Amino acid sequence: MRRAVESAQVMTVRNGARLRRRDNLAGEEPMQIRAGSPAQEPVDVAVTMRTPGHDFELAAGFLFSEGLIGPDDVIRVSYCDDLDEEQRYNVVTVRLSTTFVGPARSFYGTSSCGICGKSSLDQVSVRCAPITERVSVSPGALTALPDELRKAQRVFSQTGGLHAAGLFTPDRGLHAVREDVGRHNAVDKLIGLALLAGVLPLAGRILLVSGRAGFEIVQKAAVAGVPIVAAVSAPSSLAVSAADRFGITLVGFLRGSGFNIYTHADRVLGGAGEG
Repeated sequence: MRRAVESAQVMTVRNGARLRRRDNLAGEEPMQIRAGSPAQEPVDVAVTMRTPGHDFELAAGFLFSEGLIGPDDVIRVSYCDDLDEEQRYNVVTVRLSTTFVGPARSFYGTSSCGICGKSSLDQVSVRCAPITERVSVSPGALTALPDELRKAQRVFSQTGGLHAAGLFTPDRGLHAVREDVGRHNAVDKLIGLALLAGVLPLAGRILLVSGRAGFEIVQKAAVAGVPIVAAVSAPSSLAVSAADRFGITLVGFLRGSGFNIYTHADRVLGGAGEG
């Protein structure tokens, strides 16, 4: 089984002095995702660079957030037993209740950018309607979330090298946190967790991501039905456009006692209309 934390020898330089020691690194491995019905030879769908751990959630969440399966399609998720020990835990097969028709193209995702090729918001609009839920959150509850997320980042505390995504309720209740070298993978792991538990859509939830909020984060939140997305850093222009179109309240620069609201500010108590 692959590990989320690996060890390596490093040379530390401090004030001109050099010291050799062991250091913890965030694990990064390719994972191949396959899908098919029980009567079907699995179809190769994607290869993504990820931090090992919660692989079944990642596979299921990716297939759902990319619009390739429905919320009730998954029968079973497993590693591939027909491979050697070295690669067995890097290939995941998702068995579905219906015959799987593969995507028109293969996906390859790096740990830094998510899946490329989402050049049009129309590709997302065919999979989900705008979110109209009237959930609200106080500014104080929002500003408390980054600290709650950091406290739950077990692997980050060992390596300092992982992104995180957390699902919260508006009263600051923590539902789940997932970590990965790719923030988009961390979001897919959360979505997969919800899918496998049968609790999609994620109504009444706040999605918080470490780092920036790119388009891929917002489109995954839209497909999963998340009404509020927050990030500790900046959103991209396309992320703002997507959030506005799909009815998502998008919060950026959530640090200390302040933040920016880019879209649908009415869900934040005290907000001044639409952003």
